Amino acid sequence: MTAPPMEDLLRELTPQVLGALVRRHGQFEGCEDAVQEAVLAATVQWPAEGMPDNPRGWLMTVASRRLIDQMRSDHARRERESAVAAEVVPEDVPDTDDTLVLLFLCCHPSLTAASQTALTLRAVGGLTTAEIARAFLVPEATMAARISRAKQRIKAAGSSFGLPDGAEREERLRVVLHVLYLIFNEGYTASSGSELHRADLAHEAIRLTRMVHTQLPADGEVTGLLALMLLTHARREARTTAGGDLVPLDEQDRTKWDRALIDEGLELVKSSLAGPALGPYQIQAAIAATHADAATAQETNWPQVHALYLILERIAPNPMVTLNRAIALAETEGPPAGLALLRTLDGDERMAGHHRLLSVRAHLLEKTGDLAGAYEHYRRAAKSTASIAEQRYLQARAGRLRQ
Repeated sequence: MTAPPMEDLLRELTPQVLGALVRRHGQFEGCEDAVQEAVLAATVQWPAEGMPDNPRGWLMTVASRRLIDQMRSDHARRERESAVAAEVVPEDVPDTDDTLVLLFLCCHPSLTAASQTALTLRAVGGLTTAEIARAFLVPEATMAARISRAKQRIKAAGSSFGLPDGAEREERLRVVLHVLYLIFNEGYTASSGSELHRADLAHEAIRLTRMVHTQLPADGEVTGLLALMLLTHARREARTTAGGDLVPLDEQDRTKWDRALIDEGLELVKSSLAGPALGPYQIQAAIAATHADAATAQETNWPQVHALYLILERIAPNPMVTLNRAIALAETEGPPAGLALLRTLDGDERMAGHHRLLSVRAHLLEKTGDLAGAYEHYRRAAKSTASIAEQRYLQARAGRLRQ
């Protein structure tokens, strides 16, 4: 089996090392800074000197030294502490993976839900502040301040490093699931850059969700989220051409879909829907299962998809849910009905100038025969996304209409 690229390995190891360091020393913010310095050192030294036999132990050793340097101002004492840190050899690093515990720590009750999500995306998911800001539809400076405040509150709260119990665990689990959902979405459709996918993030989100599901197999929403990820990720190979251009769902070669992931996802959907209550991830998984059940795009059960979006819109109202319901409504009642529903989003500040709203409107306008309107909206949508793959696709659609 080929070893993973260094960037993928560092992304996997960073939350593990951070979790171990926090467990040993506390001081979340100081530990995160130390781990980031260790990762930076690895990116410089490993390509030149070779990969260490125990990369996780190497990072733990270097991060421990950096942390001690931060904690001691006296030069002589700093040297003594560095000598002690040097004794933390790779074999001394515990084999346990504290990533899941770190997830719950980032979802500390002293933080707001938005801060919990942002901090977890930064500390565990490895997303940049800019990527997190786009996920929340807020300016980057606002998100940077939110993350900084979250770190300070965790430090002031003096939280113990371990999994919570009872009602607190249930409350923080909802935020953990939301975080994993956002990480997966960023991996499935990157918000910026030349590639449509960021497979490392998608794989990490699935790995972490499997960990949560192993501990809480009876939780319907945990099961639903894992099913949703698997059913969605199963389409990855069919979503781009050999040249990296985006292929929409209705034009994908479904023989390229990963059948093993689909079969696993469908079983999980059945399991998640057997419980007494339904949550948003279970409904979204059911929608993904409806698409997976269709051998061709034409065989998609659009009335069922629309009905599921109606339920989702009622239990978890969100402009993106309404946007997706408009697509399903257009398939069942015609493009004018879908366009009418889209107009209800025009006053929502979160959607102002959003490329998804513009592109869906362009698609439906094209279906009605308003080619000039579709052309203009495709062009505006292309200018509104930072994803180069999406830009190329939208520009191509506009170019085809112009010809």
